[in-house]
Amino acid sequence: MANLRVSLLLAFLSCGVISPSAPTDDWNQPFRPQYHFSPQSQWTNDPNGLVYFEGEYHLFFQYNPFGDEWGHMSWGHAVSNDLLHWHELPVALPEEHGVMIFTGSTVVDENNSSGFCTQGKACLVAIYTGHTPETKSQAALQTQNLAYSNDRGRTWRKYGGNPVLDLHMSDFRDPKVFWSTERKHWVMVASLPNEHKVKIYGSPDLKKWTALSEFGPAGATGGQWECPELFRLPVEGKAGEARWVMKVGVNPGARLGGSGEQYFVGRFDGKRFVNDNQATQTMWTDYGKDCYCALTFNGLPREHKPVMIGWMDNWQYAAKLPTSPWRGQMTIPRELSLRETPEGIRLVQQPIEELRALADGKTGELKTHSFRFADALPLDKGDEVGWRILMGDGKYTAIGYSIRRKVLFVDRTHSGLVGFSSDFSARLEAPLVLSGKELELKVLVDRCSIEVFADSGRVTSTNLVFPPADAMSIKAFGGAPEIRAEQIRSIH
Repeated sequence: MANLRVSLLLAFLSCGVISPSAPTDDWNQPFRPQYHFSPQSQWTNDPNGLVYFEGEYHLFFQYNPFGDEWGHMSWGHAVSNDLLHWHELPVALPEEHGVMIFTGSTVVDENNSSGFCTQGKACLVAIYTGHTPETKSQAALQTQNLAYSNDRGRTWRKYGGNPVLDLHMSDFRDPKVFWSTERKHWVMVASLPNEHKVKIYGSPDLKKWTALSEFGPAGATGGQWECPELFRLPVEGKAGEARWVMKVGVNPGARLGGSGEQYFVGRFDGKRFVNDNQATQTMWTDYGKDCYCALTFNGLPREHKPVMIGWMDNWQYAAKLPTSPWRGQMTIPRELSLRETPEGIRLVQQPIEELRALADGKTGELKTHSFRFADALPLDKGDEVGWRILMGDGKYTAIGYSIRRKVLFVDRTHSGLVGFSSDFSARLEAPLVLSGKELELKVLVDRCSIEVFADSGRVTSTNLVFPPADAMSIKAFGGAPEIRAEQIRSIH
């Protein structure tokens, strides 16, 4: 029977098209997010191939079509017209011939540099890591590969000349590719996880790649480097001024344990990234436990602010989350910029403006676990000031600021279900020195997640929680104002 199951699985994979597991109209399971993307069922981790093309946002994601734990990695696929309402499509790139489809990116090939496009139109080209698992006779192998689509991403064909980049290494992965207007060529950044380096390559056609430079080691090097990103951002309030951001995932070895992401601010000339700060300085993209492998969209219209989405989870306990029939979800899409601060130029993140359309405008008694609020904490009295939210049955999550210690905190030690992992229950702190007399906060809550955007997005903290079903109350402490949260309509 076991051999029969394996044969059926291989037959499924070799056909090239996999539909999501049996769809369900029930999106009201315990802890199911109502305005964040989660697949209908099964496992997901990293977002992949984020791209905007012909009026649609495409979200690809690491996906196991056959179970709710990591394995059989393929690219799941969803599309949206507004970055909020997602329509899940059949699997785009399935595991095939023993090669899993790991993280990567998608580009719009406007000028058919690849030769894949037909009928004189632009096409989509995906660049992904092919992972061949270790066997008794050979080591694991990770290579960079191509697939392309000429029907707006609905069907995909893998390039017959794969792999296009092979260093004959077990750990060489997660390519992010974009077009360099300075050099008029494609640029790829990919990670050498164990060496704590990001390799930078150039190509005229996405097929032939030449090594240009490398970055690292720098910053945090306690775990493997993964999911590199390189993108240009404007500096707020300074017309025409911009910097480049190199973002790198670290797992394990993040600031709060497990997986997390750091970033570097600098300059990029189409070949080499130069860090503006000391190599020993570490800056984190998020000060919570649950934002990893965040990627930006390629192909956005020039007038659109850069947008990033991350996987809302941590490898320490991702396989143990008490959710079903799905496991894993994405953060809210976030608009990005840079800001000049007393410490230097820093990354700023804000929820996308489109989220306003889902707010129902009602600020009365909460009837759901999906809501948002924005308010300011006074910093002129006491020590700790903030709110206890999702209160019920003696459980709550505390969000606040320690005036004496100058830290933002999210305390989920009393939040509800915490015993599924010894790494979950924690008070999660972020250093935040303020010059004013109040701290402005935006908070998004969605069933099992809390995203905090502090000081106009200068510091973020993203964390999962699993509260009791009737935990609806909010209570201020330490002199914080009473808040009236605004409920968010479901996208389902």
